[in-house]
Amino acid sequence: MTVQDKTSPGTHPHVVIIGGGFGGLQAALALGKKEPALQLTVIDRTNHHLFQPLLYQVATAALSPADISTPIRHVLRKQKNTVVIMSEVTGINMDEKRVYLRHGNISYDYLIVATGAHENYFGHTESWKPLAPGLKSIEDAQEIRRKLLLAFEKAEIETNPERIQQLLTFVVIGGGPTGVELAGAIAELAFKTLIPEFRHIDPSRIHILLIEALPNILNAFPAELSSKAKHELQRLGVDIRVNSPLEEMTTDGVIARGEWIPSDTVIWTAGVLASSAGKWLNAETDRAGRVKVLPDLSLPEHPEIFVLGDTATLMQDGKPLPGIAPVAMQQGRYVASVIGQRLTNSQPIAPFRYHDKGYMATVGRAFAIVNVGKIRFAGFLAWILWLAVHIVYLIGYENRVIVMLQWGWSYLRFQRRARIITRSAWLSIPHQKKASQSKHNGA
Repeated sequence: MTVQDKTSPGTHPHVVIIGGGFGGLQAALALGKKEPALQLTVIDRTNHHLFQPLLYQVATAALSPADISTPIRHVLRKQKNTVVIMSEVTGINMDEKRVYLRHGNISYDYLIVATGAHENYFGHTESWKPLAPGLKSIEDAQEIRRKLLLAFEKAEIETNPERIQQLLTFVVIGGGPTGVELAGAIAELAFKTLIPEFRHIDPSRIHILLIEALPNILNAFPAELSSKAKHELQRLGVDIRVNSPLEEMTTDGVIARGEWIPSDTVIWTAGVLASSAGKWLNAETDRAGRVKVLPDLSLPEHPEIFVLGDTATLMQDGKPLPGIAPVAMQQGRYVASVIGQRLTNSQPIAPFRYHDKGYMATVGRAFAIVNVGKIRFAGFLAWILWLAVHIVYLIGYENRVIVMLQWGWSYLRFQRRARIITRSAWLSIPHQKKASQSKHNGA
């Protein structure tokens, strides 16, 4: 028996959504409310919707994973026509209109593919990913948090000065919004929260580096805002290295622009690569693996298949749409309206057009930059706007209240309560590792 046999009996059109992220969830909500005369199945390999823009705050112990995630079943619980399946997609048969899962298969009349993206290590995935986690999942954030907190615990009892420096050097690769926000948060965690609680760590030894291959950080922002963010990062104690492409990475550190930087904690935020959807669909993709779609977000020659969010690429005003949450959310609602139009044979809908609501990024706890059309500003008021927008986009009233309370406490007291370390097997193993800068002298 297939999954389809179990989940969607009857003759109503069956819409299958792959991915419970921003785009997929918005499509599911819109279809559930507007089109009860269809069967809807949402497939995701996790059981929760994750608010990725705040993952860096989980990684730096400001928030707990449950604060920024909500079970997909809970979000869609009132939609009687909707079934949620936790499984992993392994392929798509477009001729038979069937999705293959690790736990069976399911047929569809309409298919929405919103599977997002993962880290792009630019040809070094096998060697670099184990050494430098990205920031795309709760597991990634928890691993980064563990590495950051363990570095301080190890440095507290270490006696070798070179080894202490290596432990207290934190390297963030990539100067986009995620890298900038993460580097600023690490600086506040280190200097404001942790240092007062440790007795043998010299703050002057803490070295936080943000490494970017291009000439500037935050290249999607106007130069004036990028410059203001740079100055704020430097004020927080972040060492910014631009024009510094990464050349090598080992268990002991990295080489960027010919300089050897010993570090135990390296974090990757330098690029993204679309999911395997392009291969599943045998579709034309761009260099980042994103599927090239038609103006209504459907797949060429397959009007019943839609691709959206980070998985798709679509040109608007001569530029590809950015891979950000607002784009995916608008696309999800748009695709739901297209399917509704087809089911009711109503007036065709105009091609998708993204209504740009601007960009914003935060640097630390009280500074942000905002670019909305011709409006550009930075500072505390921008940070308040950033807080408000992120609270609004969070799924669930309870999560909004909890995050507001956590942020308020953190702002007043510089406290980060989510600082639990797990898997501390290093305590039971004699640690004889020495700083290895001498191996790389002259690199």
